Order: sequence, then structure tokens, then C-alpha cells
Amino acid sequence: MASQGIQITGITMAIVGWLLEITACGLPMWKVSAFIGANIVTAQTFWKGLWMDCVVQSTGQMQCKVYDSMLALESDLQAARAMIIIAILVGVFGLILSVAGGKCTNCIKEERSKAKVCICSGVLFIISGFLCLIPVCWSANAVITNFYNPMMMNFQKYELGSALYIGWAATGLLLMGGGLLCWNCPPKSERLYAYSRPNSAAYGRVYAPPSNQPYTVAGGYAPSKPYAAPASYPASQYL
Repeated sequence: MASQGIQITGITMAIVGWLLEITACGLPMWKVSAFIGANIVTAQTFWKGLWMDCVVQSTGQMQCKVYDSMLALESDLQAARAMIIIAILVGVFGLILSVAGGKCTNCIKEERSKAKVCICSGVLFIISGFLCLIPVCWSANAVITNFYNPMMMNFQKYELGSALYIGWAATGLLLMGGGLLCWNCPPKSERLYAYSRPNSAAYGRVYAPPSNQPYTVAGGYAPSKPYAAPASYPASQYL
């Protein structure tokens, strides 16, 4: 069974990864405009996120606008929206179960049940990590593919935003934290075996041959000579 320190480390890593997951979901920096060709003198930087796009001026001013229609988004960002939200919700359930199955809490009394709940929380954190990894890698692949596409104009090309790197970090922490929680094996239960007393009626009488040792009586008394029965009794003794 895993020690309390390993369990606390796993919960801490999973919680930090879950918070980074929320951060990656809210940041509008999934795609950042690339400064290549004539764009190197551009005084504006364009950001694209899951919920809004932003324009950052060279003076530091930033203007953001929420997407008017979800259908106007690229397919990778549409899928990322749904999967990141599901990943965050799965992480919430994993967080609740990790607190209930923690060694330092008394929500569950039985150690074996507590260990099983902790393992379930680890599995949920691992699922949350994979749900975060898929949209992040999908968006990164779309950015790289469009960047090297000769048919795309330079102003249409983007680079990897900081939200993608945060998503990768969140995935790593969730997978490692969930793995440590799954290491919490339940203790083996001790089995008690009951043995019934044998019934004497089930067994027959056992014959034992007579012993050749002289007859003794408790108290130290022993006959001086062995007793011998008379061969016959005269009838006059009974008249």
C-alpha cells in the first residue's frame, strides 16, 4: 500500500495540473501570429483562443472580442472547446474522490474501501490528462501544418501559443499524479479459517490390545501375588 507522502504528492501534482488545465482553457493564446516575410514590421499581434481572439498593439494595448458564432471557429478549436470542458469536469470528480480517499481524511473508515476510492480518483485524473492532451496536440498539428503549407499566405500563418505549452504541462502533471494515486493498492484482508470439533459419534470404538505391564493402582497399592480363580467350586459351600 502506498505511503501517505506518495499519496499527497500525487494529489498535489494532479491539482496543479487541473489548475493549469483551466488556465489553458481560458487563455486566448492557442495560436499567435507568425512574424515572417513582410509581417516582421507589423505593429500588431493576433491571438486566437477557444473563446475569443485578441489584437495586441505595439504600444501594449490589447483588444479582445468573443466569437460571435461557434461555427466560425476552426475544427480543431471547436473540438478543443468540448474536450477541455469535459476534461475539467472529470478532474473535478477526481478531486472529490481524492479527498474522500485520502489517508489524512476520515470520510471513509475502512482502509480497503478508501484505497479503492483513491485508485478511482487516479483513473479520473489520467482520463482528464488524456482529454487535455488530444485537443492540444490537435491544435499544434494544425498550426504546424498550416505554417509549412505553401498555399497559405504569410499573414494567415500562426505559431504555437503559450496556452498549448501550458496544456502539455497540465497533461504531464495529471498523468503523473494519477499514476501515483493508482499505486495505492488496497490492503490484503486477513482470512480466518474456522475448524469444527470432530464428532465422537462419527467414529466407532477402537480396539486396543491389552498391555503386558503389571496392574497398578493409584496410591502405590499393588497385589502381592497375581490373583488366580479356583478351578471349581464345591456345591457344599452354597448349602
